[in-house]
Parts: sequence; C-alpha cells; structure tokens
Amino acid sequence: MLEKIIMYFQYPIVQRAFIVGTLIAISSALLGVILVLKRFSFIGDGLSHVAFGAMCIAGILNFSNNMYLILPVTIIAAILLLRTGQNTKIKGDAAVAMISVGALAVGYLLLSLFSKSTNISGDVCTTLFGSVSILTLKQSDVIICTILSVAVIIAFIIFYNKIFAVTFDEKFAKAVGTHTSVYNLVIAVIIAVIIVLAMNLVGSLLISALVIFPALSAMRVFKSFKAVTICSAIFSVIAAGTGLLIDIVASTPAGPSIVAVDIAGFLIFSIIGAVKK
Repeated sequence: MLEKIIMYFQYPIVQRAFIVGTLIAISSALLGVILVLKRFSFIGDGLSHVAFGAMCIAGILNFSNNMYLILPVTIIAAILLLRTGQNTKIKGDAAVAMISVGALAVGYLLLSLFSKSTNISGDVCTTLFGSVSILTLKQSDVIICTILSVAVIIAFIIFYNKIFAVTFDEKFAKAVGTHTSVYNLVIAVIIAVIIVLAMNLVGSLLISALVIFPALSAMRVFKSFKAVTICSAIFSVIAAGTGLLIDIVASTPAGPSIVAVDIAGFLIFSIIGAVKK
C-alpha cells in the first residue's frame, strides 16, 4: 500500500489535489471556529444549498466557469443571512432553513426542466456529495481554489484581532469604536468563498461537517481562541489528507471519506477531553 501511495504522489494531478485539499481544509477550519462561537453553525448548510441552486442555473445558462455566478450569489446570500438578526420578522434560524430548502428545491427543479445532460441524477449526486475523486478537478479549478484559499487565510491573519473581538462580544466591540458591520461583511465574504470552494471537495450536503467538526473537536481539549484555531487547522488538514488517501487507495468518494475521518477524530478528541477533566 505504501508503494502504491508513493507511486500516486509522483503524478502532478495528485500533488495538486493535496495542495488544494490542504488549503481548503485550513480555510474551513478558520471559518468553523468563527461560526461555532457566533452560533452560526447551521449557516453552512443554507449557503451550500444556495450555491447548489446557483450551480444549477449556471449549468443551464452554459457558463464557461460556474464560479462566476456561484460565488457572487453565495456572497450576497451570506451577507443577507448574517444581517438577519433580532430586528427582523424572520429570525436567523428560520431564514437559513427557508433559503436552504427553497434554493435546493428550485435548483433541482430547474435542472430537471432545462438541463441538457443525459445523466441528471449523476450530476446532482456529484454536486451534493462531492466528486468521486478530487482528481477530476480541472486545472482552472485548482488555480482558482488556490488563489481564493490563500486570500481567505491572509484576510483572517490580517483581521485576526478584529474578528476575535466581533466573534466574542460584538456589542462591546461596537461600543469601543470597532466598525463591526465592516468585519461582519468580511466574515460573510469568507464564509461564502469557503462554501463555494468546499463544494468541489466534499459536496454541498457535507460542507458543514468540514467546517464544524475541526472546531468542535479542538474545543473538546483547548479553551483559548488561539489554541482552538491552531488545533482546528491542524486537525482539518490531517483529516482532509487522510480522507484523500483513502479516496486514492480505496477509490471511495472523497467527501464522505473526509467526513468519516472527521467523525473519528471528534470521538478521539472527546475522549481526550473527558480524560483531561
């Protein structure tokens, strides 16, 4: 098996797949810590379904690159969902559920009515649960994923202190002069970008697992924001790499393989946390 893995790593497509998987894993972990602490864990599901609906429309309109439609639509949806708070008639969780179900249903309906593909069920299954192998990513997808992932990581590092303040106590941060609306906008854009990128890795239905499990696992053992963030990123990279190895060696779907490793890791961290107490 080791010889088989070494042989596969000699191919550039496998190397690129692991680079993209690692970058997406780090970005997702950074995002997950923010969402869990802000009680927005479920927003990943809502935005992933919005991205699915946008992908269906882009496919019907024959876009040369679906990202040009999916990314702006998802960013707009993320901003709207994060602005949906206590001052609106429809509360945040209800808005997420409504947009989530609506986008999923409308997307599949439009795909069924107007798609020119002869294998609609296969296309939908691939979109929902991820490609059979991440190796199917096109060269252009790899370049876009790399650029956007690096941009997200750099943005998180630059705005780390402000994101920390807004995440833990938004009212206090606003009271001391922090422009919370600006940094909430940054968080919304980061969320949207990661959701769109992760669709290529784990599919739209499994994105929440990729985002939430590393953060929750790290919180079983560590308590400080910085320690949780670092541990979450390391955990996510290891889980993504292990899942991709299983995908390559056993020819299993990449998304479910990565999520299965995330679940196993969460159980291990939970046991360590319990022993620590």
